[in-house]
Amino acid sequence: MLNMKSFCFIVFLSLSLVWKPVVTVDDGGESLIGTKPPELEEISWLSETPIHLSDLHGKVVLIRWWTAPECPYCAATGSALNGFVKEFGDKGLVVIGLYHHKSDKPLTAKFVQEQYERLGFQFPTGIDWGWRNLKIWWLNSGERDWTSVSFLLDHEGIVRYIHPGGSYSAEAVEVFPKAQEDYNTLRFHIIRLLEKIPSKQ
Repeated sequence: MLNMKSFCFIVFLSLSLVWKPVVTVDDGGESLIGTKPPELEEISWLSETPIHLSDLHGKVVLIRWWTAPECPYCAATGSALNGFVKEFGDKGLVVIGLYHHKSDKPLTAKFVQEQYERLGFQFPTGIDWGWRNLKIWWLNSGERDWTSVSFLLDHEGIVRYIHPGGSYSAEAVEVFPKAQEDYNTLRFHIIRLLEKIPSKQ
C-alpha cells in the first residue's frame, strides 16, 4: 500500500510527463504570409523623394531592414540587393532599405548616409526611427531571432515571402552558411511574383 510521500511522487512524475510549458519560438514569419502590412510611417528618406507603398501598387516590393557598422550580415547582403535592382528593376521590382539603429554612435541622417555610401547600396533607403515600423511589421508579431528581416510583397502589397534575417548572397558568406541557399530561394520568389504582375493592355 502506497504511503502519502510515494503517492505524491507518482502524481508529480505523471504530470511532468504530460505537461509542457508553452514556449514561443520564431516561426520565420510564416504567420504573416498572406497579410497586408500597413503603410510605412515616420520614415526619414535619404533622398528628397519620400516613398509610399500605396504608390507602388502594381510593383513587387522587397524591403530589407539593415543596420551598420556592426552587422556583417547586412554588409554581405548588399551585393544581392544591388544585383536584384540591376536584374529586375526594369521588370517591376522595387528594393527598399530601412535603417534601424544599433550603434553606440548618435543616430543622425549624416551617419546613416555615410554607412549607406560605405556599403555601396544602390536602392532608396530611409531611417526607421525608434524601430517604429520594424516593431509594427515584425517584432510585435512574435518572438524573433533577427531584426535584419526582409519582406517581399506582391503587386497588391500582400506579403508573399519573408527572409527572417541574416544574409543572402550569390556568393558564399562565411558568417552565414545558408546565404547562397537563401539567395536562390528569394530570387525564385521574386521571379515568380514578377510573372504574376498583370500585363498592361
